Amino acid sequence: MIRYEMAEAVATVTLDRPEAMNSLTVEVKRALLGALRRAAGDRAVRAVLLTGSGRAFCAGQDLREHAANLEAGRGLDNTVREHYNPIVELIATMPKPVVAAVNGVAAGAGASLAFACDLRVASERATFVPAFAGIGLAPDSGASWTLQRLIGRGRAAEVMLLGEPIDAARALELGLVTRVAPADDVLKTAHELAARLASGPTLAYAATKRALDHAATHPLPDALALEADLQDECVATRDHRAATGAFLAKELPTFIGE
Repeated sequence: MIRYEMAEAVATVTLDRPEAMNSLTVEVKRALLGALRRAAGDRAVRAVLLTGSGRAFCAGQDLREHAANLEAGRGLDNTVREHYNPIVELIATMPKPVVAAVNGVAAGAGASLAFACDLRVASERATFVPAFAGIGLAPDSGASWTLQRLIGRGRAAEVMLLGEPIDAARALELGLVTRVAPADDVLKTAHELAARLASGPTLAYAATKRALDHAATHPLPDALALEADLQDECVATRDHRAATGAFLAKELPTFIGE
């Protein structure tokens, strides 16, 4: 259902329902949120890698479960507020980098999970499918917020309203993904990227995420004020002091995440 592995200060969280294209039941969503909370709270984890097993990254909501809820008159059964929203908010605001290894189809809420990550490495076989409108739904899981910040409001509207699949090459052209890798190498490439981030200045990365999110919705004076506050915090870190010394000594810095 969910696999959790740790290597090189990277926590790899794998959606593991390959027989169902890693679609999301209530049980899977609860387990995913638990795994992400574990990674966020573990000081030994300095980057997170989110991926799927088999031929899909995540096909989104398990429609069999959803159809049963509709038949029983429960509708969405509060799953957006109770499950999807906390998962996406945690990914987006986690004080450490989150990398998605999009190994195959990412549809609906599955695509939204990838959009919420800081960086995305896509398999050359990956496809993003904005499936919400196709089944008469509005976007959820943060897609209305993340997608337009990745590719702009106009293109986000095009993607969401038309619902056409986006292959890896087009995703790279649009700026949806950071890089594209051969199918057999996507997890390795994404892990190398996550490990690189894990060896970096974790607190500075957290501050960078906060600054970007804040600046996206605030005027310049507010952004400048937060930048000043965040720099005060970063200047006090061991990583900054050590990196400054390494620069003056013409050496490569070693970051410890403190």
